[in-house]
Amino acid sequence: MALQITDESFKEIMNGDKPVVIDFWAEWCGPCKMIAPAIEDLAKEYEGKAVIGKLNVDENDEVAGEYGIRSIPTVLFFKNGVLKDKHIGAAPKNLLEEKLKAIL
Repeated sequence: MALQITDESFKEIMNGDKPVVIDFWAEWCGPCKMIAPAIEDLAKEYEGKAVIGKLNVDENDEVAGEYGIRSIPTVLFFKNGVLKDKHIGAAPKNLLEEKLKAIL
């Protein structure tokens, strides 16, 4: 299951030694619901290799503001705490997985 990330837990997660993928979403967002199964699948398939998480922008606006999230869903890909890639909008699982593999 994808990790629920908050403004408070973000820094701790970023200090880990694994790549981090964060899905910025909101409950009311239709396209966010479309990619949710892909995010959950990736979380299961890459458990132990990467941290896959979700950050609700309505409840956690600090991190969303820091990264200039203006449209959701936005998926950010980090390695060693550095933003390496992003995808804005709904996307098929294979596209998200390609971006994840590029930072592993």
